[in-house]
Amino acid sequence: MKEQRFKSVWNAIEGSPAEAASMKARSDVMIAIREVIDGWNVTQGIAAKKLSITQPRLNDLMRGRIDKFSLDALMNLASRAGLSVRVKVIRRAA
Repeated sequence: MKEQRFKSVWNAIEGSPAEAASMKARSDVMIAIREVIDGWNVTQGIAAKKLSITQPRLNDLMRGRIDKFSLDALMNLASRAGLSVRVKVIRRAA
């Protein structure tokens, strides 16, 4: 079997470059939100109230259940967590 190398784990496990890009973006935003929440040093219940979500929904985020969050939902949560998210779009080399 020939060894393959990938730019990211998402490129290795997703079916297309578009799906991999979506998962990478969602993962990056989710990790940033989790880092902010960890810094609050509060219970999940209090953190959930700060983010205007339910505690079970916050639990999904903290456990990394990425499949339960759209990029749009994560962007909204990032904003509520005090983060500013920028999207950089670049043209791939031909």
